[in-house]
Amino acid sequence: MILHELVSYEVLRVIWWGLLGVLLIGFALTDGFDMGVGTLLPFVGKTDLERRVAINTVGPVWEGNQVWFILGGGAIFAAWPPLYAVSFSGFYLAMFVILAAFIVRPVAFKYRSKREDPRWRNAWDWALFASGAVPALLFGVAVGNVIQGVPFHFTDDLHTIYEGAWYMKFIGLLDPFSILAGVVSFAMLVMHGGAWLTLKAEGVVQTRARAIGSLAALVAVGTYILAGLWMAVGIDGFRIVGDYVTNGPSNPLHFEVERTASWLSAYADRPWIVVAPVMGIMGGLLTFAGLRAGREVSTLLFSKMAILGVISSVGLTMFPFIMPSSSDPQSSLTVWNSSSSHLTLFIMLVVTAIFMPLILMYTAWVYKVLWGKVTEDDVSENSHSVY
Repeated sequence: MILHELVSYEVLRVIWWGLLGVLLIGFALTDGFDMGVGTLLPFVGKTDLERRVAINTVGPVWEGNQVWFILGGGAIFAAWPPLYAVSFSGFYLAMFVILAAFIVRPVAFKYRSKREDPRWRNAWDWALFASGAVPALLFGVAVGNVIQGVPFHFTDDLHTIYEGAWYMKFIGLLDPFSILAGVVSFAMLVMHGGAWLTLKAEGVVQTRARAIGSLAALVAVGTYILAGLWMAVGIDGFRIVGDYVTNGPSNPLHFEVERTASWLSAYADRPWIVVAPVMGIMGGLLTFAGLRAGREVSTLLFSKMAILGVISSVGLTMFPFIMPSSSDPQSSLTVWNSSSSHLTLFIMLVVTAIFMPLILMYTAWVYKVLWGKVTEDDVSENSHSVY
């Protein structure tokens, strides 16, 4: 028996669908509080020293947190090539804006405190705000578009065609439901940033972070529930028609797909997935309660639970679809028709099984070493060696 046949093609596809979710959630859990702190920066810090405290709570870890974003993009490229091609083509302008924000962020970190000029530092503070707020919003907008279906179709030779003019690839993303999804994402990461600052800062920075973070938690929960109700009554879902092969060749035109009344029919077929939205809602409410009560470690854990629940609820609700097509449901990308080959998925799984534990252990070690609060005295005494 060939070694890769020890694990069936169907199982490998499901494993890599799950691993993609793990990488995206890992990115939201780690780099998410970086973006949240950046978004909160102009509001939790009124003086230069207060803002430097906030910046240095994430200063030692933000670069490592970016690894999850790179791993997620690499996993999409290697495990789901059609998804990579379709998403990066259709969301090209939005991706460009996100990458521009991610390019601005390291420059802002490095240069912000190089000069004493208040105007210089204030400009870079707002750059950090934009580099956190813009991706947080656009990631949610992208998810909202995926839930509704993306207007693309394949030709017979699998060439991707998008509807509308080139500028519609950005403006067309900003429909009401997608903006609501963007608000969910934005509020959720602001909540996460507030929970992080509560853990890592003290004094007025911590107090302001608690106040804004608790408000963001309520907004995140409220808009998430509203989005769920909107999906129930106003957004059609997708389903594969008839019998289909789950271990067949990856051809996006392989299955017959049709629209359904609602995505939420998935909860009738798989009732156990209700645990995801429950985690999202309860995590947000417990984060609100923890922020108001002044708890620290548990509040950050509840914030992580909320993010885990919200993101996983999208994937579990849509399964097996990963990018449905609104203009031609037949072209929709699913777990069963858009993966790499059996051998490629197996080799990648072996590599992941070796290196993922190392990444997790190293990350845990770094956070253990850097455990503790950032104080104004720390920043003042090490003014020339910290951000």
